[in-house]
Amino acid sequence: MKFLPVLAVIVVAVWVWRNNRQAELRPPSHDQPSPVTAMAVVACQHCGTHLPESEAVLGRRGSYCCVEHRQQHESASA
Repeated sequence: MKFLPVLAVIVVAVWVWRNNRQAELRPPSHDQPSPVTAMAVVACQHCGTHLPESEAVLGRRGSYCCVEHRQQHESASA
């Protein structure tokens, strides 16, 4: 009867060790969404369309959605 408590301790120890080992081998979970970063938005000086600052065409008088609008607005304002 002395071996039953010893056997129970060994079984629990092996169970805990295996669960910890499986958690280490398991790839990290990607359930959490990645943080979204804010993007600066500018308006076209010619038509007023909003677009990301990284896609805007820069001119002497501001940001534009395309080269044609920059040319039209800057030539009309000159």
